[in-house]
Amino acid sequence: MSNQIKSVAVIGGGTMGTGIAGLCAQTDHKVLLLDVSEEAIQKAKDRIINGRPPAVDDPKKAGNITFGTIDNDLALVANYDWICEAVVEDLPTKRALFEKLEPLRRKGSVISTNTSGIPLRDITEGMPDSLKKDIAVTHFFNPVKAMRLLELIPGEQTSPDVMNALSAFIGTQLGKGVVHAKDTVNFIGNRIGCFWMMTGLHYAQEAVDDGIPMEQIDALMSSPMGLPPTGLYGLIDLIGLDVMDLVGKNLAINLPAGDKGLDFIALPGPIHKMLERGQIGRKAGAGFYRMQKLDDGSRKTEIFDLLDEDWRASERFQLDDTHASLDVLLADDAVGEVAWKIMGGTLCYAADLIPEIADDLISIDRAMKWGYAWVRGPFEIIDALGANNVIARIDASGSHMPKMLKVLADAGADSFYRTDGREYMGLDGQYHPTPSE
Repeated sequence: MSNQIKSVAVIGGGTMGTGIAGLCAQTDHKVLLLDVSEEAIQKAKDRIINGRPPAVDDPKKAGNITFGTIDNDLALVANYDWICEAVVEDLPTKRALFEKLEPLRRKGSVISTNTSGIPLRDITEGMPDSLKKDIAVTHFFNPVKAMRLLELIPGEQTSPDVMNALSAFIGTQLGKGVVHAKDTVNFIGNRIGCFWMMTGLHYAQEAVDDGIPMEQIDALMSSPMGLPPTGLYGLIDLIGLDVMDLVGKNLAINLPAGDKGLDFIALPGPIHKMLERGQIGRKAGAGFYRMQKLDDGSRKTEIFDLLDEDWRASERFQLDDTHASLDVLLADDAVGEVAWKIMGGTLCYAADLIPEIADDLISIDRAMKWGYAWVRGPFEIIDALGANNVIARIDASGSHMPKMLKVLADAGADSFYRTDGREYMGLDGQYHPTPSE
């Protein structure tokens, strides 16, 4: 195969670029890292060796990296097998770079763009066929060293050899979990993850208005669901309301007509007020939560109560037995209803996105486990609840039946996986062997 990868040129020395360069260097591959200026390169070097965490585990491995600037050293890409673009998320910037790059790279080299939201077709529009054949999206998750997920997305003309070369190198040499996605908005992980967060903020606001404490919602949206301990509000504090606002604006432009996510693209009123006053999360010192230092040197956590729109002491919420497991999604009470709206709504959304965002449910389950640290993927959660129970709940509410649940019911089956996960249900209503991870 002419596209075999042994060396990597990374363009862009920010968090993602240094993470990718560091991982390749740590695994003993020859790396070129280019950025816009000598000052930016110095910052990149520091991030690779002294970052928190550093991009390389062993500082000596940084010796595998050659540094340079885009203006002076772009022609060096001719010596590298894979050119990975990781510059800012800006369409004109990416297009201008690829126009410069195409005449300089070696024939048969593989190119990728590390984007989380810009469609590949927009980046390559009007570009030469030679570029379109050799380019794909490699969407790493941050921090690169720690996150297992890599979403690999072809363009309409991307050669299968290029996809095979990237999949083999990233999966085998870099140790990532490669998931094959499609050139749709936010790919797989962020399409479903952002739906969960944006709908979550809206449904949680309704619940808060009805008297359910915010801490109870975070308690529900963590261990009972098999989600990280941050819960809903804690996770958005980590990401930042400014980022969530941009996510909503991007979805407004790029979601297909009729997509359920279009109903949830704006932040709820009280949360939009938080954004306007700069109360956007941990990076601003306060979001939904803040840490207060007391006179005696101890700390206490406060929560911004969305009902009173004021700070109060945060109480750790202890869920009762009825609500402390996944079965809360089937509970016939107010708490079960809010859990179902947030999590059940996301499960239904995911079950309606094949083949739009991926060809199979394996890709969706793995993307959520490897990219969002869910214990189970959406289809595994439905199996754990009992697919028939989920179908009955949807029927009782008179809601739209998601495509994959309809496939399952029409096949007369009661689970998406069988034989201990060794087989999975395809869109064709047949079981297929589960590919190894």
